[in-house]
This record gives sequence, structure tokens and C-alpha cells, in this order.
Amino acid sequence: MPLLEFKKKYPKIDPKAYVSPRSFISGDVEVGAKSSVFDFASIRGDFSPIKIGKNTSIQDNCSVHCGMSPCSIGDNVTVGHNAVIHSATIGNNVIIGMHSTILDNAKIGDNCIVGAGAVVTEKMVVEDKTLVVGNPAKKVKDVGAKQIAMIRMSASSYSDLAQKYKKILES
Repeated sequence: MPLLEFKKKYPKIDPKAYVSPRSFISGDVEVGAKSSVFDFASIRGDFSPIKIGKNTSIQDNCSVHCGMSPCSIGDNVTVGHNAVIHSATIGNNVIIGMHSTILDNAKIGDNCIVGAGAVVTEKMVVEDKTLVVGNPAKKVKDVGAKQIAMIRMSASSYSDLAQKYKKILES
């Protein structure tokens, strides 16, 4: 897996995490236990730190980067294919839809869903238990118990899948 030191900072990957050998991680980055970084994802902590929690999936072709503000992605988060997260804070139990963009200093609360293709603008705050869609992203409804269970199931299934890939790499 391509891990690169940058400015004397080397990525810290929990031993229980899965990182595809076709992804790229550099600088001040932490990836938590049972999290996953899939093919062609790029996570660059070259300007500010990036922290990714436990059971979080950064899927194929995602970009996670920072400017002067750090980036934090909580536990049990599914970041869909081709999403971009830049200097933002993502809470716990969240789905970031495919092709979404989360811009600088945006804050996504806990138990939220950001719809596919949404653009969460700079400094936007998405309150807990909210579904946002569109460009620019707008709240369309509250997230209920069924959707929260689906968010948790998504995180769990990707964590399980990642462990299967990890075993393949280790064999």
C-alpha cells in the first residue's frame, strides 16, 4: 500500500484496517480500526491532519484532503465512490453519497445522509438526523430510525467486506 511520509508525518493505519495497495495515503493521516480505504482513493494530510474513525469506508476514487483546516470523519461512515471531502467534519453514522462534494469547514452531524451528487457548501452545517440533497445541498427531510439502521448496516457490511480483502492480501 502506498503510504508516504510528508513533512516528517507518516500515516498511522490501525492494524485492523484495510488499505488497498492501489490507494494513496500521505502525511498526517490516521485510519481507525476496521476502516477501509478502497482502490484509487487518495487521502493527503499534507497541510492539516486527517482523522478517520472506526468502521469507516472510504470507497473507490474518493479524495480526502485539507487546506488550513483539518478534516475529521467519524465512526461508521460510508463515503461513496468518487466523493470529495475537503477540510470538513463528518460526524458518526453517516452516509456520504457517490459523487458528493463536502467543502471546507462544512460540518455534517451524526446519523445523516448526504445524497448522491450533493454539494455541501463551505461552512454549511448539516444538523444531526438530516438528509440533504442537491447542488447546493438542502435539507429535504429528517432521518428516521429505519434510515439510521440502514446507515449502520452499510458501515458494518463494508467493514466485513474490507476484512475479506485484508485476508486475501495477507495470504
